[in-house]
Amino acid sequence: MADSPRRDRVFAGSVPAVVDLDAAIGFVVAHGDAVERARLSWLRNGTPVPVELLETAEVGQSSDGGWPAIWGGEVASIDATCFRLAELDDLGALGRPAARRALDWLASRQQADGGWDEDISLAGSAPEWARPGDPEAKLFVTANAGFWLTVAGLDARASGPLDHRVGGAYAGVVQATAHSLAARLRPDGSWPSFLAAGWLSAAVLHRQDMFHESARIQVVLVDRMPKMSPGDVAWLAATLRRVGIDAQDWIMVRALRRLAETQRSDGGWESEDGHQFDVHATLSAIRACRPTASA
Repeated sequence: MADSPRRDRVFAGSVPAVVDLDAAIGFVVAHGDAVERARLSWLRNGTPVPVELLETAEVGQSSDGGWPAIWGGEVASIDATCFRLAELDDLGALGRPAARRALDWLASRQQADGGWDEDISLAGSAPEWARPGDPEAKLFVTANAGFWLTVAGLDARASGPLDHRVGGAYAGVVQATAHSLAARLRPDGSWPSFLAAGWLSAAVLHRQDMFHESARIQVVLVDRMPKMSPGDVAWLAATLRRVGIDAQDWIMVRALRRLAETQRSDGGWESEDGHQFDVHATLSAIRACRPTASA
């Protein structure tokens, strides 16, 4: 925590919205586990994470490179792997071998149409957003996998096949993903899937310079934002910030104002997935609201 109270102001039009980052930091310190507190330190200051904590965050990885979901037994899941990559990103660990194996695994699972689908063996246990064979779930996991491959190759150009070098880019894979996502957009900019598929798709399309398609999605997201949960707004804002959308961009201004309005008195934000994920939601809000975003 800082020695003296400090608030970072985010302006929406002429009405200031105030996000109390010190209170958010205090919430994570008070309620987070060792890995979550390490994520906080890296997000705040780029503090190097002890190797033993990185290894804790990587535990359970399958030999093929993915991570199984708690609902999926031993079979690696796209959804679970993307969640682990989000944690590792907050630890500055996407360049480590575990993350690179996971990213290579994601890229290798891309289908001919540019999308992804969970393993069919997970059909009986997967939640609705990851159910194999379901078109809505397929669009969500496609956007999610495409986002993390985008993040892993932010220096990529939209050409060339998968590059297997450590630190290499997944440019050809992500380009195919972007066209697959754009093809699923409806005329009004909405999409036939879950809400999160929207901001993940908008991020992928933005990085592929498909600004018109990304903007169409963003218009829909701003319209829906007043009814979004605080955790979803934090996820949206962190996602768009991660691909370089400026904090002064209109959708970010709206999102940060919404986060200011929904921050609890204890400094945290509520996750609709249960209070056990409140620290994760708060870390997403911190990533979105801090003055600068790390690569």
